[in-house]
Amino acid sequence: MTINQAPGAQRAEQLTRSVPEIARVLDMLVARNEPITAHLQAGELLFRSRLILVDPVASCIIVDTCADEATNVALLARPRCTFFASPAGGHVEFVAPDPQKILHGGEPAIRLKFPEVLVHRQRRAYDRASVSSQITLECLADAGGVLSFKAGLVDMSVGGLGFLTYDPSITLEPGTVLKGCLIGPDDPSPLSVDLEVRYSELVSLADGTRAERSGCRIVVRLETLKQFVERLSR
Repeated sequence: MTINQAPGAQRAEQLTRSVPEIARVLDMLVARNEPITAHLQAGELLFRSRLILVDPVASCIIVDTCADEATNVALLARPRCTFFASPAGGHVEFVAPDPQKILHGGEPAIRLKFPEVLVHRQRRAYDRASVSSQITLECLADAGGVLSFKAGLVDMSVGGLGFLTYDPSITLEPGTVLKGCLIGPDDPSPLSVDLEVRYSELVSLADGTRAERSGCRIVVRLETLKQFVERLSR
């Protein structure tokens, strides 16, 4: 197995906790009337709505309720939620806590506390590199943590980026750092890396099952990663 460079779209992404920057991006979604979505109950329910109000001074945002009341109830039952939007040429993901049902302008709405973190992804900064499909890079994520889980690590780039694919019942917010992840956990000498989650999305696999996929920054020397993959392919 080898890491092969392949042409890819040039993209850039920014993870921010800056209130003014988060407000700027969310105001853009409001101005464009962009839909926002949230995957609930391991992807079984899709909350689809729009932002109504972004108020960093009052430290809150307000979103419309969606058409399905059961989905609204599921969202309101969560302590916090990750929302997604796909404006032209990009991807926005933000995390907001404490959803509360309110009336806004006489209409039902949901108020949440102002988002704590936001990712705005446009064009990639590095060409993508792929791993030969003959061998899957298995990963034991957060090996030393309370919530360790098995995942797959694929589609790594020369810039130290990759995709972590895992069970959709697991929620990884942008900015989460998974410490001591073991690549090839059944190997006598697994590679230990830290993975910083940049964004996540729900995807369908080739067999029709759904999985969560997170774009991650791989904290390890590229040469070390290349050597490990080459050793596995022998």
